[in-house]
Amino acid sequence: MRELGSPLPRFALPDVVSGEQVVSDDLLGHVSVVAFICNHCPFVIHLKQHLAQFGEHCASLGVKMIAISSNDVTTHPADSPENMAKDAERFHYPFAYLYDESQDVARAFDAACTPDFFVFDADGSLAYRGQFDASRPGKPTPVTGADLRAAVEALVEGRPVSSVQHPSIGCNIKWRS
Repeated sequence: MRELGSPLPRFALPDVVSGEQVVSDDLLGHVSVVAFICNHCPFVIHLKQHLAQFGEHCASLGVKMIAISSNDVTTHPADSPENMAKDAERFHYPFAYLYDESQDVARAFDAACTPDFFVFDADGSLAYRGQFDASRPGKPTPVTGADLRAAVEALVEGRPVSSVQHPSIGCNIKWRS
């Protein structure tokens, strides 16, 4: 897992819905959430509706949130920018959904799977990396976003984020050969 306190990696990626470039500097000065997701992964599918709700919650707190897909679309065409845009519209994502074609941004974040979450403080220092919550597809544990929500709310309220952080579990990022 990426070391806490690490700086926000620099990036400039296209939003598949608006076509506009989103840059890492847009997140500075705000608590921010960066989610590595994709369209096809069962672990992400399990959360999609809840991600949209969480994005709305973040916006209500003044927290910036973006999502990034870094999967190789030659092997996983469901994760193409066109399909990403359809998914963003279908689930009413209130955040930019960015395409990392080179996969350089995923590498810079040390992202390993989908979903994988990173929370940065307003200075751009990593305060949380890990899971959305303890729910999993096919298991009875309800989706609450408890882990990610607690980290975001602690930063917004000026409290320290718990050092107890559980890694994300999901599908490996589909790296190009």
